[in-house]
Amino acid sequence: MNKKQKKMLIRILLSAAMLIGFNFLPVTGLIRFVLYLIPYVVIGYDILIKAFKGIKNRQPFDESLLMAIATLGAIVLAIYSEVVEHETGDYVEAIAVMLFYQVGEWFQSYAVGKSRRNISDLMDIRPDYANVEADGKLCQVDPDEVEPGSVIVVQPGEKVPIDGVIVEGSSTLNTSALTGESLPRDAKEGDEIISGCINMIGVLKIRTTKEFGDSTVSKILDLVENASSRKSKSEAFITRFARIYTPAVVYSAIALAVLPPLVRMSGLGLAADWGTWIYRALTFLVISCPCALVISIPLSFFAGIGGASNAGVLVKGSNYLEILSQTKYVVFDKTGTLTRGVFEVNAVHHNKMKEERLLEYAALAESASSHPISRSLQRAYGKEIDRSRVTDIQEISGNGVMAKVDGISVAAGNAKLMKRLGVQWIDCHHAGTIIHMAIDGEYAGHIVISDIEKPGAKEAIRALRKAGVEKTVMLTGDARKVAEHVAADLGIDEVHAELLPADKVSKVEELLAQKPDKGKLAFVGDGINDAPVLSRADIGIAMGAMGSDAAIEAADIVLMDDDPRKIAKAIRISRKCLRIVYENIWFAIGIKVVCLVLGAVGIANMWLAIFADVGVMIIAVLNAIRALFVKKL
Repeated sequence: MNKKQKKMLIRILLSAAMLIGFNFLPVTGLIRFVLYLIPYVVIGYDILIKAFKGIKNRQPFDESLLMAIATLGAIVLAIYSEVVEHETGDYVEAIAVMLFYQVGEWFQSYAVGKSRRNISDLMDIRPDYANVEADGKLCQVDPDEVEPGSVIVVQPGEKVPIDGVIVEGSSTLNTSALTGESLPRDAKEGDEIISGCINMIGVLKIRTTKEFGDSTVSKILDLVENASSRKSKSEAFITRFARIYTPAVVYSAIALAVLPPLVRMSGLGLAADWGTWIYRALTFLVISCPCALVISIPLSFFAGIGGASNAGVLVKGSNYLEILSQTKYVVFDKTGTLTRGVFEVNAVHHNKMKEERLLEYAALAESASSHPISRSLQRAYGKEIDRSRVTDIQEISGNGVMAKVDGISVAAGNAKLMKRLGVQWIDCHHAGTIIHMAIDGEYAGHIVISDIEKPGAKEAIRALRKAGVEKTVMLTGDARKVAEHVAADLGIDEVHAELLPADKVSKVEELLAQKPDKGKLAFVGDGINDAPVLSRADIGIAMGAMGSDAAIEAADIVLMDDDPRKIAKAIRISRKCLRIVYENIWFAIGIKVVCLVLGAVGIANMWLAIFADVGVMIIAVLNAIRALFVKKL
């Protein structure tokens, strides 16, 4: 609770105490009026000031004006009863309306504050400084001043200020502010590290790969800070609705106060009964106040975005939350999205020598290449490469590599290379990249290398089906055999392989034409080549931890820990948020319509009006807060 909320709570309690206490005082007349005026001013002075400023700025039609007119009118009626009719005037109603209205405002303020704190927790990841070593001492500099390629030092307990690669040291990282996951992550020399993590144990030296403005933490904060500027259709409707609705009810209340008495006098020959109809008009005004709608709908979306960010899902605006709730097709890129994008040796088949020996020959023959396939062979070998053992390296484009290892002729490549050398090879029925090996001109076996599926990929597809997604599709530039194997293993409905970036856009266009009219299509990707497709889809979802800057920029939603299971979670969050929005809309409008009719015909009094305004607002606000709470995976 902030200072402003504490101050308001004190005003509420003080005003309520005076209102209850003054009821038991045996006073009448002017003294009674002055006594009741004190709690009214204590609780309502800011509303009266806002109403006056609205009139002064020629923008009078808001809830402050409605509250001011209704409560001041009720006080005037109470004075009229005492002075003219010589009856005890009821000041309690006017004070109670203002009091309960402020109680509702306090609940709304507290709810927004709670939601904002969830999002502002992310703001705590903004680093204040970066440590740079100079003359044997650590100097704290502004992260904006650190150039890419510089070495920074992150000590235990400090935030990582800029993206980079660890060049010295190992530690455990707290990534909860970025990913929503409480489990720490180990990091060692050679690992990529993103800004916003908290270094928990060891001292790390990091070579920066980006400027501070382009680092992960800066992009996240920019996304969050701009999220509220993108309004959903529901929010835009409520804004337009309030602009028309508020002046309409003010004029209707004036008509209710004036027309019936005039008709009674001129047409029916009855007493005007001004007091009764003015009271009904004031009750009508209190009931009609659109606080529940104007406050709870944006709050529901704000809470939804806050709940999502707390779970490691960044939504760039409430409009995207609304679109996500209607998603029926989810289209995936493969590498880096459903798979790790890291090639590893999975098997060695038909080898005529020890597996370790065959891997040794392959790793040495490929030692001059920086290709991911070559690196995976060197990792599988697991020992330091002695380049002096390798001579006569010859790389044949599109075929493979030939070299001499310890004077022995070694060929490592695809079937084309074996055919070129006249070596009879054995086909492999496993999916992946097949490296055929020939030693001294004889076939020695083949090595299967493939990309590894992400641990949560299968579960992600199952969760999407459970969330009501009708179709899952995978688009990839990989070979068809590899793509079909991954799709079948994960349970994806449809797969399109060997695609260029432009082909992916075309496929998404086709899928957009096929999808249900009210359903939306989401595309999930991570690479630079995915940016055009992310922009073209109804909703673009990017991997935020290791995804490219272009993909994150083009996407509407960012998964901070690259976990595909978060997609179904984001859909559930969006649907819960929209369900709450529609509950609040129907509840608020339904109650108000009933109470307005009752108020107009004289059945509803000011106490029912208080419920129709403040009670409905409090219930709607409390309902909106539910969007903050997200079940764990």
